[in-house]
Parts: sequence; structure tokens; C-alpha cells
Amino acid sequence: MTIDSGTDSSARALWYTAPGTAVLRTEGLPPAGPAEVSVRTAYSGLSRGTESLVFAGAVPRSEYARMRAPCQDGDFPFPVKYGYAAVGMVVEGPPALLGQTVFALHPHQSRFVLPASAVIAVPADVPPRRAVLAANLETALNALWDGAALPGSRIAVVGAGVVGALTAWLAGRLPGAEVTLIDLRPEREALAHALGVGFALPEHAPAGCDLVIHASASAAGLDTALAAAGDEACVLELSWYGDRPVSARLGESFHSGRLRLIGSQVGRVAAAMRPRWTLRRRLEKALSLLADPRLDTLLEADIAFERLPDALPALLGPGAGALCPVVRYA
Repeated sequence: MTIDSGTDSSARALWYTAPGTAVLRTEGLPPAGPAEVSVRTAYSGLSRGTESLVFAGAVPRSEYARMRAPCQDGDFPFPVKYGYAAVGMVVEGPPALLGQTVFALHPHQSRFVLPASAVIAVPADVPPRRAVLAANLETALNALWDGAALPGSRIAVVGAGVVGALTAWLAGRLPGAEVTLIDLRPEREALAHALGVGFALPEHAPAGCDLVIHASASAAGLDTALAAAGDEACVLELSWYGDRPVSARLGESFHSGRLRLIGSQVGRVAAAMRPRWTLRRRLEKALSLLADPRLDTLLEADIAFERLPDALPALLGPGAGALCPVVRYA
């Protein structure tokens, strides 16, 4: 079934084509099959941490396969169609989904066709624009599972980008938890308070934490995280460094404090939850958690899709901000 003319047989898609270069291409679009949906995109979100590495051509060769997005076209380093935070309306497909606002792990594209099983309906209490945060919130949820975050814990999150801020906000919902978001930028204090958690500059970071989550993608941030951990605590590394080597202070109190430094990555459900949770169930849960209006503070001003290639150097290049730019398609 369809709710429009059904004559849209092409789409505009963003392709990363060379270091620091992206273009929009017009592509043919097949009609939706019996078990497929055609989605007209309303918004997509730029994931600055990952997409800045893709834009720069800094994905390590060893990670070409593991770094593929679910609906990626092309191969690393270039040309590649990349992205995983699209929200739109089903305009062709099964009656149960027709007219529904859905989220899909799809690159930046004006319209796309996917199996109906690959889209998830956005809950009625989550605005479509805010729903672009679903993939990042899924990462945050997985991180707290990996770190075994518990009620009453003293938790520090180093790095107030989107993933770090979402992780701090989610940890702050644990009963009795004392959560501090740590960042170099004093202006991030307002963001932390808006999300209901504490804030500290690195030089004033709390000590003796039960769990420390590092999301700044910098060696200095990792050192701050290690220094904030209490005896036998876990330091969870959420940063993605691409092909950059990183030094870490593994002397000092690292061994005497018996610290654990572990990696977390969203590609698999955290081990403690994996026997019962699928990737789809985890993403559905992340979408449902986006009902909090405070999360709009993580969204930056809209960028018109047709202007995106020209805007990307400022959005993904060195010195870019850390929050989520929203791409608008209409």
C-alpha cells in the first residue's frame, strides 16, 4: 500500500568521496516489495565521533569490515555512503506501518527502501527530530550494561559529547547514583545541569569513583578517567580513536589500585545481557527512553540536506563542536 503517488523512483544520497569531501548523488530507487517499506526521510543525525573519521579517511584498514554501517554502500576508505540515524515516514509498505514515523540505521538519504523488519516505529511521545539520537543512546545503554552500573554508585563520565552526555543522563536515572560529567569546556556545565547531573572540569574531577566512563577520544581524557577511579574500579573506554595511537598512564596507581580498563562497543549487546537481548530489542528500548524533553539540549540547529556537503567541513573537521547536528530534508 502507498499514501503518496508512488512515482518517486529516485533519491538523493550523501557520499563521502575523498578526505574532507562529500557530494550528493541522485540514485535510482526500487519500488517496495511485499515485505519492504519505502521511507521518506524527515531528519537524520550526524554522529560526529564516527563520521568525522569516515570524512577524514581515518578508518583503520583492519576495521573496514567491522566499521561497516548496516545499510552502507561502497567500501572504505572512499567512496562510501555512511550514516546510521535516519527518521522518516513510511509512504509505501504493509498497512500496519503505512504512515508511521520510523527509525532506521540508514545513511543520509532523502528516501530509501528497506525490509520492514529493519525499521522501528518511533513511540508517539518521542518527537521525530529527537529520535535521531536513538543510535547514540543505544551506545550509552550498552556502556552502562558493560560497566555494570548500579544504584547508589559514584559514576564519572569524561567527555561531554553526545554519547558521553547521554551516558551521564542515563546513569543519573539510577536511584541514588552520584553522577559527574567532566569536560574541558566550562560551558558544558549548563548542559550537565540541564540533564540532571553534576559537572566538573578535569582538574576538579571526583576521586574514588565506582565506575568511570571515558568518551572524550583524547589521551588527556583517558588519564583523567584513570585518576578518577577508586580501588578495583572499572574504567570503561567508549572513545573511538580510529587510526590514532593513544598513550595512557598505566603506572602510578593503576596496578596498586587494581583498576580494570575495558572496551565497550555497540556492535554487540553487552555480554551480561546478550543471552536475552537482541540488537532490535536494545534499539527499541533506546527509542523508548528518548521521551525526556531534556534531551533536546543535545541537538544543534538544523542543516538543510541539500547544503550538507558544503557544511560538513565545519561540522566534522578539527575544532568542530561536540553535540548532534540535525539534517532536515524538507
